[in-house]
Amino acid sequence: MIDYKKYLMEYDGPSVRLMEVCGTHTAQISHCGIPSMLSPQIQLISGPGCPVCVTVTSYIDRLVELCMEPGTVVVTFGDMLRVTGSSQSLNDAKAAGGQVQMVYSPMDTLKLAAADKTKTFVFAAVGFETTTPIYAMLLNEAIQNDITNIKILTSLKTMPPVINWVCEKQGGIDGFLAPGHVSVITGSNIFNELSDRYQIPFAVAGFEGEQILTAIYALVKRQGKAGVMNLYPSAVTAQGNEMAQRAVEKYFMPCDAAWRGMGVIADSGMLLREEYRIFDAGSANLNADHGAHSGCRCAQVLTGALKPTECPLFGTGCTPQSPQGACMVSAEGSCYNYFVNKRKR
Repeated sequence: MIDYKKYLMEYDGPSVRLMEVCGTHTAQISHCGIPSMLSPQIQLISGPGCPVCVTVTSYIDRLVELCMEPGTVVVTFGDMLRVTGSSQSLNDAKAAGGQVQMVYSPMDTLKLAAADKTKTFVFAAVGFETTTPIYAMLLNEAIQNDITNIKILTSLKTMPPVINWVCEKQGGIDGFLAPGHVSVITGSNIFNELSDRYQIPFAVAGFEGEQILTAIYALVKRQGKAGVMNLYPSAVTAQGNEMAQRAVEKYFMPCDAAWRGMGVIADSGMLLREEYRIFDAGSANLNADHGAHSGCRCAQVLTGALKPTECPLFGTGCTPQSPQGACMVSAEGSCYNYFVNKRKR
């Protein structure tokens, strides 16, 4: 049996650049010290897999506007509170009198809305294919229980179009560590077309250190050849979770979407269908991405053009305690994970 760890450490073949497109993979790669277990010929690049990081400033601006409206409460996860829009974060707005409520689950919004009918509760619905079914469930529960004072502001993204953007616009990627959580919902087959088009291998991986190393080994061995390898069969199938897919299709439709640093990518987002637009808090056309700190390179980090350590602000003007960009705010952000794990490579 091949000792794949020894193989990866001693690999001396052509330089290989592998991109993970999942924020949880980014966090685990740094936490487990995986780069130190690899030959210098194997480079790991963090891609646009952190939902908070890829959210554009106009979306944050809209949340700030909403929380300042009388009778409106913005409900969100904790990591969204510190991301700055054009001039303010939700934390800033809350300090100025805005109504913001942090929760641990979107479903908590149902309890808040049922307890106070005098207010409208707007959930900041940010995420990829992994979380979109939860928002479909939230709306379904609201309709069934006649809770009418709930809305969502969507910044929902889909993975294949942005991976295609990276391959087409950025290039230089020899393999993709495909997102395990997304693949549970979509199925591994969703990456077949991209793999064939660019003749790049994909490896769907779990989140333990051993699982990630196995996937890296599989990608290095398959470099230059198409193929989608499902190395997470305990949770991922070829077709995915069809019940979740039907729930998403009932409430949402594909749309063009803006990504931080990449602009608007066709059919890369999800928007509420017309018949459910009454639950929307103004999600359409939130495409502007402006107001970032002049030295922040988060946009380039998200596309693999720069490593976090190559940003002039990294570790000096920008730290988790004083973040200048979304990549340093989120626990899934590349800059955050490079910093807290003292990652150099």
